[in-house]
This record gives sequence, C-alpha cells and structure tokens, in this order.
Amino acid sequence: MAINRTRQRCGIVCRCSFAFVWLISFVIPVVALASDGSESKSPEDTTMALQGGEEGTIFKSLRIEGEDRIRIEFDRPVLDLALDARTAPGLDFEIVRAALARNGHDLVTPFMRQSAVARGPLYARPWFDTFTSGNVVGFHPAIEGVERWRLDVADSRGNTVISYEGEGKPPEEINWDGRMLDGTPAPPGFTYSYVLEAYDRAGNKRNFVGEGFELPPYEVQDERGVALLFSGRELQSPVLPSDAATLPVPILLEAASRINQTATIEHPVQIEVTARSFEEAKRTVDDIVAQLTPLVLGGPFRFQPITTVEPNAPDVGTIRIGVVVE
Repeated sequence: MAINRTRQRCGIVCRCSFAFVWLISFVIPVVALASDGSESKSPEDTTMALQGGEEGTIFKSLRIEGEDRIRIEFDRPVLDLALDARTAPGLDFEIVRAALARNGHDLVTPFMRQSAVARGPLYARPWFDTFTSGNVVGFHPAIEGVERWRLDVADSRGNTVISYEGEGKPPEEINWDGRMLDGTPAPPGFTYSYVLEAYDRAGNKRNFVGEGFELPPYEVQDERGVALLFSGRELQSPVLPSDAATLPVPILLEAASRINQTATIEHPVQIEVTARSFEEAKRTVDDIVAQLTPLVLGGPFRFQPITTVEPNAPDVGTIRIGVVVE
C-alpha cells in the first residue's frame, strides 16, 4: 500500500511539472514581444495601390461595375396593307343591317324619339309645320247680285281689327295675313268674328255674320326681324308617355328650330307674354325661357323677357317671340 501511494504522488507531481513547463514556453514569447514596445499589426497590402511614376501595375483582384449601351440602326420595310374597306369582311353595311334585322331591332322609333330633342349640326327640324306663314285666315263669300260690299273682322272685345271692301261681286277668297289696321300682328287667344255687308243696286243692305274662329300660331316678318305668335293654350302639353315627360312643349321646340335657322347668336330674342296679371305673365315667361335655354344657340343671354299686363287679355294669355335682326 505504501508503494502505491508513492506512485500516485509521483504521478501528480509529474503532471504538474509538465503543465508548468508548457505554460512557461507559451507565455515567455508573448512577454518578450510586449516588452519590446512594438504594436502587433497586420502587414499592409500594397498590391491594390497605383504607384506614381510606374506603369503596368497588376491588380490581383479587381471588379468594375458599369452599363453597356448598344445602338443598332436598321431599315424598316414600308408597311403596305392592300385592304379595301368596301370588300373587307365585317365592314359590309348590308351584312350589319341583316344581322340587326334578324334580331328584330326597331331602328326607326328610337331615332324619331331622339330627334325630338337631339341637336343636329344644322339645328333644322323641317317636319314641324305648326306655325303658319303668309295667309293666316281665308274668307270665302258666296253671294250674287252685289253692287258693293264690306268685310269687317272684330275680336271678342268688339274692336275692328281689319276691313276689306270693294265694288261688284266679292272675290271667291279673301285672305288675311294676321296684321291689324295699324300693321301690328293680331294677338292669338281671342275669339274673332266677321260680318259681311252687301249692297245691291237699289241700295238695300244685307248682313252675313260668320262663325267665330281663333288665330292659329303664325309667323310674321318685317324689316326688324321675325315674330312668332301663339296662344298660351299651346303651352298646355298633350298627354305624353312617361319616358317623354322631360321633353319640351312641341310649340317651343318648333320655335327654337325657327330661331336657330333665322338668326345667329348675336341677335337677341324677345319673349313677350301678355296676361291679365303680372304673376301669371312672369310665371309663363320664366317657364318659356327655361325650356328654350337648352334648345336655342347662344344660351339664356340672348333672351329678353317682357311682361305685359292687360285686364282684358285672353284668359290663356298671348305669347310673342321676336328675333331682332336689324
């Protein structure tokens, strides 16, 4: 047992001695370097520097980034498509029309409905003929044995508006252009009547009273311009389908068409409404301006609204739209 303990002690001492010797061999060089006073630095790499005055410097590793632009010019051939639109497939009008006809499309009704409000390039609606021009009313006396005659036309107020007279047999037709004795146009809306006085050779007089009548919407022209006259009853639009509720009154649509064909936007448009009260006249003229604004060239700045109050005016009022072109 004493021998084994002695061996163990010797082994421990030997191991300690060996570790101490190894540590001394590692630390001494480090201490020697530290005591020398020089810092531990890595050597500089001078291979990446261009030396002044020297040529042919060789770089071990060099990376250059950039962009290459290459311009290539070549002649393009002329594009010549020998196509005839009259014979190209799908462009034949008859083919398109036949295709629409097969499905039963109505090509007339939508066009006619849209043409009532659409503004064409010429703004002409020649199918409108509500306004009469020239002769407004015609009288046809048929009497024999007359030496002289006289025809008087009066309104419902008892005022004589026009008279005709002559010798011998009266003509088969007497036309009235709507102008009164003073040259102004007679206002529509009143009920007019006429009386024919006929004298024979003996001096006997006979009176022929005609039936009452009203003046239709008509157009008169003079040196100042064109005037459109109609009764306020024309503003009472007939019953229209629900999809046409926003359409203007037909008489105003025709008036706008005539205005656009008669004058340019520099000419003012006078809208005169005659009624029994100012409120009625003002309401009517404002409604007319609102409906004509999107239809007449030049916009609302051309309109000159005029309200006239007459206690004995027609109950529906009278409207006169004049275009001053002088």
